[in-house]
Amino acid sequence: MNDSWEWELIAKHDSLTEGPTWDGNALLYNECYAAATYRWDPKTGESEVWRTDTNQANGMKFDRTGRLFACEGGGNHVVEIDPANPNSDTTVIADNLDGAMLNMPNDLDVDGQGRIYFSDPNYSAQPNNLPHESVYLAAHSFGGNWTTKRVTFDTNRPNGVLLSADQSILYVAESPVNKSLRRQLRAYPINSDGTLGDGTVLFDFGEGRGIDGMALTTDGQILATAGEPTAGAGSAIYVFEPSGLVRATYRTPADSPTNCAFGGPGLDALFVTFATGHVYRVAKTGMVGHLAYPRRGY
Repeated sequence: MNDSWEWELIAKHDSLTEGPTWDGNALLYNECYAAATYRWDPKTGESEVWRTDTNQANGMKFDRTGRLFACEGGGNHVVEIDPANPNSDTTVIADNLDGAMLNMPNDLDVDGQGRIYFSDPNYSAQPNNLPHESVYLAAHSFGGNWTTKRVTFDTNRPNGVLLSADQSILYVAESPVNKSLRRQLRAYPINSDGTLGDGTVLFDFGEGRGIDGMALTTDGQILATAGEPTAGAGSAIYVFEPSGLVRATYRTPADSPTNCAFGGPGLDALFVTFATGHVYRVAKTGMVGHLAYPRRGY
């Protein structure tokens, strides 16, 4: 376990934080249960409420044009947020599959064509709205509408999703709570129509807490938040090669990291959120993030 990173606490909240996303100048992140999005400004070192009534927004991601999308688990949908007016009405991108309400959209990524891959687990105590927990593809149709298509058929509780640098692979964190099921990092080849081929297991966490969220480096490495104090090696950031080989693990200063994102002027800083409400920054990781937006040097 590597302890070489210098961790800086930049915010502390009362409940789970998630969805870190760099907007070019500052960090956006969610306090899910408080239904609030915060914006941390590195110039002032302060976090301020940026958006309210978020329907427990979780994962967020910009596309390459600067459009911002978010999974709102409490609202059972995926939405587009106007970054210039974050408290204005959102545009619903996906809220059902063939007329049936989604479960709790959790995490997402956006490809170069503007298609959105998102996971739809159910971490609540309520019954599922759908008889499965899957990954979906939301894509533009004629007339500016969106269509939603199921693209995984073997997931029990998908969580983090991440596109490879060449967008030929969708990495999926399979994170079931049931101890009889394995927690895994999986890779699914992407077909020309956006559907997925058969998945391959890259890494098996067994019964320990697996991956929650992920980020990508410019050379294709996968950084993943995983682990907990009561299982395995504890809470850490795992660095995977595209093959699934673990290149390094970095011990985290708080328990149960939930998600991570690169940012900063050189996109070489890593921001990490935690189930404990902490938000940390590693200012110099020795890596550079692969972000669709903003570009390096923004």
